[in-house]
Amino acid sequence: MFRAKEKNQSHGFTLIEAMVTIGIFLVSLSAVTLFVTQGFKVNRFAIQQSDAINYARKGIDIMIKEIREASPAENGSYPIVTAQNQTLTFYSDIDQDELVERVRYFLDGVNLKKAVSKPSGFPPVYSIEEQISTLSEYVRNDTDPIFYYYNKDFPTDTENNPLPQPIAINEVRLIRIFLKINVDPAYAPADFVLISNSQLRNLKDNL
Repeated sequence: MFRAKEKNQSHGFTLIEAMVTIGIFLVSLSAVTLFVTQGFKVNRFAIQQSDAINYARKGIDIMIKEIREASPAENGSYPIVTAQNQTLTFYSDIDQDELVERVRYFLDGVNLKKAVSKPSGFPPVYSIEEQISTLSEYVRNDTDPIFYYYNKDFPTDTENNPLPQPIAINEVRLIRIFLKINVDPAYAPADFVLISNSQLRNLKDNL
């Protein structure tokens, strides 16, 4: 009799215990799922941000080389056409074909683009049609300048540099490129900043 009673008293989980166990399992599963999902988001953002930064660096390398070789146009125009905060237009033989192209860098939304016009005819005339390509994506400068301009006395003269707008183009001897890159500012508020300088080789007079 004693053994039978003892056997009857041993039983499995009650319904409440089972529900509590399932609830704990579901909460744990949700936490793990959230952790994994966030991990994927962080990893994806890191990859996209790294790609955007590398793309911007390559774009800046191109710009530095092309700005450095700025020279008079085929029609004799001055090497620099316009020098604004987010737009730069100049002449340079960017493809080493012995013809000087007109190059325009400009911000289009969050993309920094390059527009190229080639000369033709005699006397040479630059086409209004431009070949446009993208140099950098996810540029978050907003209203901040992309281009800063410096005269021949920089860096000794810090009072008059960078040159104020409107720029006296005949005073420009060095151009600084300043880009803020961020794939998603809502996700990562801190922008990645790229800065590089290019001295106009054919306009040097401070040596």
